Amino acid sequence: MSEHYVEVKNLKKYFQTPGGMLHAVDGVDFTIDKGKTIGVVGESGCGKSTMGRLVTRLTDATDGEILFNGENILRLKGKALKEHRKRVQIIFQDPFSSLNPRKTVYNTITEPLLIHNMYSSKKELERRAYELMEVVGLAERLVNAYPHELDGGRRQRVGIARALALEPEFIVCDEPVSALDVSIQAQILNLLKRLQQQFGYTYMFITHDLSVVRHISTDILVMYLGQAVEKAPAKELFANPRHPYTQALLSAIPVPSLEKKTKRILLRGEITSPINPKDACRFADRCNYATEQCHNHNPVMNDLGGGHTVRCWNYDSLSE
Repeated sequence: MSEHYVEVKNLKKYFQTPGGMLHAVDGVDFTIDKGKTIGVVGESGCGKSTMGRLVTRLTDATDGEILFNGENILRLKGKALKEHRKRVQIIFQDPFSSLNPRKTVYNTITEPLLIHNMYSSKKELERRAYELMEVVGLAERLVNAYPHELDGGRRQRVGIARALALEPEFIVCDEPVSALDVSIQAQILNLLKRLQQQFGYTYMFITHDLSVVRHISTDILVMYLGQAVEKAPAKELFANPRHPYTQALLSAIPVPSLEKKTKRILLRGEITSPINPKDACRFADRCNYATEQCHNHNPVMNDLGGGHTVRCWNYDSLSE
């Protein structure tokens, strides 16, 4: 039995393009403990959503290992893979496009139950559907509503209910609040936290918004162009960011105060291409601290202790 519930080792996903091999996820390592949340952050194109699909086996990996309780799920096939899918679910970013417009709330929630033959009678199926609607805060009167008849918050609650239907252990939340109004975002985040406390779910929470991930994550993984550049407990990352990219991301968080002002770190330069990347730091062209070593050699992950790791040659000399 593994010490951690989820272990990802040297995970890679490459896509063949006309211009060469695109390194969407390139040698990522992390662990998640049972009942905890890892937040995965980074700008668009960094590979965070691809990684979420790899962990759920919606996309096959090029290389690496994904261990659940010590079992490598990349080797699962057929019936074993179908059984694993009950334990791992995903909540998608866009609550409208992720729902079938031809299916009612009831049909959407019960579809995974029917696929896996979870209930033998219609009465039991209905009971479970209403139970899930209550858990996620959907009124019973909406049971026969279609997606176009619901607002964004209710649609996302339907998506969450569908993800919970098979009583999973691990849920990938792929930017579940980015398409919602701010007030609705808070409701969905509070719902996810309550569900975790109530049922002990383990989350991978993918987002580009650090102010959101701070309130829900146990640990935070920062990604840049397919690589993990920093990982630390949430409080430690915000108090002591050691990678220049992380520092720049944190400086961009708005502070709701007229008195307290943070110095904004502006990133300049061109983003390195993820297609056939050279052996160098992928952030070097935008980094204020880059040296010749950074432009010629890809840094390794340095262990700073306490679960804090950083991929940078010059982390020791950066001002905190």
